[in-house]
Amino acid sequence: MRQFDPAQIRVFLSDIDGTAVRPDKQIAKATHEAIDLLAARGVAFTLVSARPPRGMRHVVEAFGLKHPYAGFNGGSLVDASGSVLSRSFLSAEAALESIALGRAAGYEVYVFADEEWLLTDVNLPYVAVEQHTLQFPPCQVPDFMPWITRIEKIVIATDDAAGLIALETLAAAQLAGRAHASRSQTYYLDITAAQADKGNAVRLLARHFNIGEHQIAVAGDGANDIPMFGVAGFSIAMGQGAPAVHAAADHVAGSNAEDGLAAAIRLLWK
Repeated sequence: MRQFDPAQIRVFLSDIDGTAVRPDKQIAKATHEAIDLLAARGVAFTLVSARPPRGMRHVVEAFGLKHPYAGFNGGSLVDASGSVLSRSFLSAEAALESIALGRAAGYEVYVFADEEWLLTDVNLPYVAVEQHTLQFPPCQVPDFMPWITRIEKIVIATDDAAGLIALETLAAAQLAGRAHASRSQTYYLDITAAQADKGNAVRLLARHFNIGEHQIAVAGDGANDIPMFGVAGFSIAMGQGAPAVHAAADHVAGSNAEDGLAAAIRLLWK
């Protein structure tokens, strides 16, 4: 485990769901206070998420972010005004294979392109949950082909947790070198461009701030957060995360239901 030196950290990068927000998607007062503590120590706070940038905006506004933030697991970097600084697209071939994998398994398939959330059926079981999280509605389309070269993320959703783990393994092997496949939640498998993982978000932000990657601290709770744990200078796993997430982190906080992120910041920057 790496030793923590608060003096070296210039940026704190946090996942949203399961980390910066409570299970009900609200931001705790304690978390706002912890972000104020970071600012007082000269540490910039920003966000990274599997969500599309459009689905992050209400959280960005609630935090009052002034710095760029990363969506699509690091596939897109957006400034505080919402202007896109960089983005990564799936190849048409990888997108078609990913859609086929989801459909062959009988799972829901979502496509994100041109700042829209596209579905061939808006009445699927997980749509209401996702709409509550993203705070914008899906668009129903006959098929995804008109967007096939502009897809930034494909989500395969199901309540079959074991089946999704198996599909993650299959997709990662089949798409190796061409796309990145990782579960962002128990019931979501995200497929993005090969370079689009949260480790890439750390690299993008280090370049933006003109600092070393070791000067960024990160926090997250899911398997898709592990890539940034290996790149950043210090990493915090949330208490409700899986054992593999805990094992990859430098510090394990309390759960997001217990405002664990705020407690970890107060402890480390006391």
